[in-house]
Amino acid sequence: MEINMSTNIYVGNLPSTVTTDQITALFGTYGTVERVNLITDRATGRLKGFGFVEMSSGAQEAMTGLDQSELDGRTLTVNPAKPREERPPRPRRW
Repeated sequence: MEINMSTNIYVGNLPSTVTTDQITALFGTYGTVERVNLITDRATGRLKGFGFVEMSSGAQEAMTGLDQSELDGRTLTVNPAKPREERPPRPRRW
């Protein structure tokens, strides 16, 4: 049985026009992309400028190769994703 350990990568300072396909292609040159999750504003649906890429191979190479690289005039920040911090539950607003 093969155990698949994938690496979650944070990608920041993304241009607002970037697509999941573009990020998949960009990271795919370094290895196998399992998933791309671009974060959008709930109210407007616009991209917030960051996202996460899950890779099963080539993650270290992608982080080294893409950190501080340029995409559509923006300098990318690429590093290992930190686990999401537990936040206290927000009160419900009715």
